[in-house]
Amino acid sequence: MPLLTMEHRYSTTNSMKRHYPFLLLVLSLPLVADEGNFEFATALCQPGQICIVREPQVNGYWKTRGALSELPKYNPASEQLWQVDLRSRDISKCKLEGRTNDLVQADFDSATKWPERHPSDFSPEKIMELGKNPGLRVHELHHQEIDGRGVGIGIIDQPLLVSHVEYKDRLKLYEEIHSEKNAPAVMHGPAVASIAAGKNVGVAPAALLYYIAEMHTTPPKKNGKWEFDLDSVTKSIDRLIEINKLLPSDKKMRVISLSLGINSKMNGYKAVKEAIERARENNIYVVYVGSDPFSGSDRLTNADPDKFESVRRGKFWGMHDYDNNKILIPMDSRTTAAPTGNNDYAYYSNGGLSWAVPYVAGLYALTCQVYPDITPELFWKVAFETSVTTKVEGEKYSELGKITNPAGLIAAVKTRSKKSTGLLAPQHPPTSKLSEQSHN
Repeated sequence: MPLLTMEHRYSTTNSMKRHYPFLLLVLSLPLVADEGNFEFATALCQPGQICIVREPQVNGYWKTRGALSELPKYNPASEQLWQVDLRSRDISKCKLEGRTNDLVQADFDSATKWPERHPSDFSPEKIMELGKNPGLRVHELHHQEIDGRGVGIGIIDQPLLVSHVEYKDRLKLYEEIHSEKNAPAVMHGPAVASIAAGKNVGVAPAALLYYIAEMHTTPPKKNGKWEFDLDSVTKSIDRLIEINKLLPSDKKMRVISLSLGINSKMNGYKAVKEAIERARENNIYVVYVGSDPFSGSDRLTNADPDKFESVRRGKFWGMHDYDNNKILIPMDSRTTAAPTGNNDYAYYSNGGLSWAVPYVAGLYALTCQVYPDITPELFWKVAFETSVTTKVEGEKYSELGKITNPAGLIAAVKTRSKKSTGLLAPQHPPTSKLSEQSHN
């Protein structure tokens, strides 16, 4: 039996949904790999060289999803992921009249086949285009050529569709460390790369990309169990540090995006924390799920992404108590590069913190462009100082904040002198039960 890629091997256990709601790897498919038919591989450029070592192909799985005869229903009381998953589905025979409440919760992509008729208040084309906008006036910064130029972003994630139009012209490195041998592109990789630095989707559309694909797990056991192992993450961080030493000053990485929650219960935790510190010593900030006091936000589906009034509570935590003590980063209702083709896109109603992390990385790259002496401490200090709180009428929690304010952040950072880097970072607010669950 051919192997499925990593995104299709995870089972949706209650434990994973509870502790890893930010992962977009989860599909309700059985595990099929075991120790006997699974093979990891490492592929690096020759010493002293920076290259694209392999070009993962389009994942053929998406062409096999077939047709749906009826539109799935969305249950707002459920934390089940992918409730209305229409990606690469043929729903041309489905009746959509009166189903707007379900449709606005749908995930779909460029390969979704729609019926000729759909509700007048639902336009997949409009929703797809709105989702491409990073929002919160980031495009105003781009118009000022504050777009990450002269800054490198490292990404550690899953196999990448390296030829996607969103980033192919600025992708300088693609390597694999402890990744599935000859694996096709996986949905997670193109998504995070485009959110960080996509030319249409990204926060830093002129930044350079240095990418390593890895798989932070042991081989699946015969009983189908997987175990987290962070050794490949440690090696990937160290490899990006090594690569960075080869780069000229105007191409160096200043930030690494790692869409993973790490905790002390994982194998290799101490080593990966030491690698993160080594990166810091080399002026590279590693942002990951739980690294700093940020969470993710949603947006009203058809609302203007640039307006703070459009922001809503993130889907995975929206039903829980929230103390307004973290910076809210755009996370849900986003369009990203898709693994189905070089010009394809996917809209994710529910993004999860995996989508917030590369947004932070892109925003940090913008601050590095305007103030090269920026530090993570100063970045978060100013992010808190410039954040926005809005009022949401008709909801249990009327105040929503602290929403990241990219334009305000950049304006404040530009006024800082080199002496400002000595300012202390804000005290991290107490960790709530919700944040512990989302990070562990």
